[in-house]
Parts: sequence; C-alpha cells; structure tokens
Amino acid sequence: MWNPLAIRGTSFAELTHLHPVIERAYRGETARRGWTHEADLLNGPRTSFDVLTAILGDSRQRLLSAWLGARAVGCVAVADRGRGLAYLGQLCVEPELQAAGIGRRLIVAAERTAAAAFGADRIEMTVIESRAELIAYYLRRGYRVTGETRDFPIPLDPPLFMTVLEKPLPVLARG
Repeated sequence: MWNPLAIRGTSFAELTHLHPVIERAYRGETARRGWTHEADLLNGPRTSFDVLTAILGDSRQRLLSAWLGARAVGCVAVADRGRGLAYLGQLCVEPELQAAGIGRRLIVAAERTAAAAFGADRIEMTVIESRAELIAYYLRRGYRVTGETRDFPIPLDPPLFMTVLEKPLPVLARG
C-alpha cells in the first residue's frame, strides 16, 4: 500500500519513533548507507531524548517530522534567533531513503515554518566545513556561504569547524 509523505509538527509521544531515526541518519554503521552522515568524523550519540523534549517545550523552536504512514523517516528543527533570523538544524532522513526528495521537502517546510511562525526573513544553518558535498547540496537549494565559521559545539582534537550558510526567505502576507 502506498503512503504519501506527511510533514507535520512533532508530538512528545512521537519522539520515541523519531530519536532512533536521527541516530541512524547521523552516526554509526547504519548512517553509512546514506550520504549525509557524520560517522567518519564523530562517534557517540547525535542528540538525546532530553534535547528533543526541550525543543518541543520551547515556544521559539519547532521540530517537524516526516512520516510515511506510521513510520517516522526524517525531521528538521527550526529555531527563532530573533531580528528576522531563524536557524535550521537537525535535518535528517532515514539513510535508505536519502536521495528520495524527503530532505528537500523538509527544508521547504522548515523555511515556511520559519517565516510563518517566527516572521523570519532569512534562515541560517551550520555545516561541518569539511563536508563539501553537503554544502554543495544546500547551495543548490538557494543557500549561500556567509564566510563566517563557528567552532563545533563539542570540543574535539583535532577541532572541527562549522561553515555558516544563509538564505533569504520570502515575506509572507499577514492576515
């Protein structure tokens, strides 16, 4: 039976289905089935259930999830950074479903949410600077490299750095 992809806000109860998707997409051997993983650069968990719960409990953040029927297959987080700026993060898709257009649809949903929920006129993200193919993917989606780099949020030896990308968002009519 064919199930169309649904993207929606995530409930607390759905986190038990979504958290394993994030871990499979970013880390460990399962992540290597996809092309967006960090498995060659980082070990350990990508996030925690507590972090995801905090996102859902914060009015300045949204966690959108992608579903094929009852199966969680991806997610993206959007945060209001103020002054018209939103932040896109935690984007992931089940490794075996990467390259099926789900990530692209999650990005569009995140951009629309940033504009509608937070009044953002631009959105930014950070990508590990050595991930040239991932940066190229975002460039094809209208993001641009700002020239700013940030430290990776976890101190590592050798250190990792994040490239900042940004995209202007269309202004939504207020009703």
